[in-house]
Amino acid sequence: MKPALRHTVSTVSAPSIAAKGAAGAAIRDRLATRAAVLGFTAFGVTSPEKLPELDGRLRAWLADGRHGQMSWMARAPARRASPRLLWNDVQSIIMLGVNVPPDNDQLASLAKRNAGLIAAYATRRDYHDVIKGRLKELAQSLVSLAGGEVKVFVDTAPVMEKPLAAAAGLGWQGKHTVLLSREAGSWMLLGAIFTSLDLPKDQAGENHCGTCRRCLDICPTKAFPSPYELDARRCIAYLTIEHKGPIAREFREAIGNRVFGCDDCLAVCPWNKYARACRDTRLTERGELVDRPLRDLARLDDAAFRRLFAGTPVKRTGRDRFLRNVLIAIGNSRDGALAQEALRLLDDPAPLVRGMAVWAASRLLRRSEFAALAKRRRSRESDAHVLSEWAASEARP
Repeated sequence: MKPALRHTVSTVSAPSIAAKGAAGAAIRDRLATRAAVLGFTAFGVTSPEKLPELDGRLRAWLADGRHGQMSWMARAPARRASPRLLWNDVQSIIMLGVNVPPDNDQLASLAKRNAGLIAAYATRRDYHDVIKGRLKELAQSLVSLAGGEVKVFVDTAPVMEKPLAAAAGLGWQGKHTVLLSREAGSWMLLGAIFTSLDLPKDQAGENHCGTCRRCLDICPTKAFPSPYELDARRCIAYLTIEHKGPIAREFREAIGNRVFGCDDCLAVCPWNKYARACRDTRLTERGELVDRPLRDLARLDDAAFRRLFAGTPVKRTGRDRFLRNVLIAIGNSRDGALAQEALRLLDDPAPLVRGMAVWAASRLLRRSEFAALAKRRRSRESDAHVLSEWAASEARP
C-alpha cells in the first residue's frame, strides 16, 4: 500500500482527428512506442465504462470503515468508481506502469533488528514527481499527434488506478489487492492519462494467482479479511504512513523494524522472479536509506529529517510520526543499548514521540528499572496520551 497524493490535474487540448480503425491503431502504436522511450514499461488502454462493479464494492469498503483515517477516500465515491463522473468527455483511459523492483531483499531486512526498514518505493526519489513529468510529455505527444483533450493523474483526484490498470491489460489485482504482472511482479508504479479520443482498447488482464495465498498468509497484522480485500486499519503501510496518532498496542510488536511502509505481501509473490532490475536513473535506490541504523534515525531533529529524506515520499510523513515508528522498532529490537535513545526521547517536544519512547523503554529496560523510571518521570508529564502510555506500560504482564 502506497500513500496517495492530491496534485493539481494537468490538462492539454487541441482539435482532434479521427482516432478509430486503422488510424486509431496507428496512433495507439506510436504512443506506446513513445511511452517506452520515456521509460514506461507497461502500456494499455481501457474504456471509462469498464468498471461497473466498483461502486458497490467501494461503498461497502467505506461503510465498514476499512479506510481508517483516510477521509479523502470517502469523498465523492461515485466519481471514484466512475471515470465519466470525474470528466464527462473522457473516451479512453491510457494506463502506464514503471517497473521498480527493490535492489535488496526486503524480507531478509526484517531480521536486521537494529536497522530501520523502509518500503522499497520510498527509498527512491518520489515517483509521483518523476512519473507525472513523463505523463505530461506523453500526453503532449498524443495531443500533437491526434489532438483532443487530455488530463494526467498520478495518485491524483478520485482515480482508481489499480482496477483501471487491470482493465487496460497491464496485469491483474492480486489477492493482496495490488496490481500484479507476469513481467513486473508486484513492483509496478502507475499513472493515467484520460483523453477525449476514442482509441482502440486492450483486453483486461487475466488473473494468474491460482490457489496461491502467500501474500495473505505472510501479513503480520492479518490485514486481509479475505482474498482481494484489505482492511487498511490493520495494514502496517497505513499505520506507519497515513495514521496520524499513536499506533494501537496490538500492532506494535508485529510492526517489527518497519519504520515506513511494509513490503511483505509484495515481496513474497512468486511472480517477482520475472521482474527486471530498474534501470531508470531518476528512480535509483538511495543506499543511505536502506537498512539505516535505528540509532541514527532516532537522533534526527526536524532539519536533519528533512535533509535526509528530501525528495522522497518519507518526508511527507513528518519527523514526529517517523520517530514514532522508529521508537516502535527500537522497542522491538531486543537491543538494550538502544534503550538510551528511548530515554533521551522522553524529553522530546512532541507528545507522540514521548509516548512511543515510554513504550520502547518499557520493552528494553528490566522491570525494576522501568518502575524506577516511571516513578521519577511520570509526575512531570501533562499530556493525556503519554500518561496513558506510562500507565499501560507499568501494568504490562
